[in-house]
Amino acid sequence: MWVAEDDLPDEDLDTRPLDELLDDLYHGQERISQADIYRRAVAAELPSQLLSRLSALPQGEYSVDEVTDLLGGAQP
Repeated sequence: MWVAEDDLPDEDLDTRPLDELLDDLYHGQERISQADIYRRAVAAELPSQLLSRLSALPQGEYSVDEVTDLLGGAQP
């Protein structure tokens, strides 16, 4: 049976694409704005569940640790 990615429980969501994006984004950067993170995630065509998590972050700048904590455990 085919299951849409949006229907997967959060614990079954593959966060590796997000982890890779954050590794790339934060290379040589200390803080990045939510808008820049989201923009790059859209350009990287991350799954909609991950985009939803990123869009729910409050506006502002984040360190990689702050982003991963707020997103519920994605590992940079």
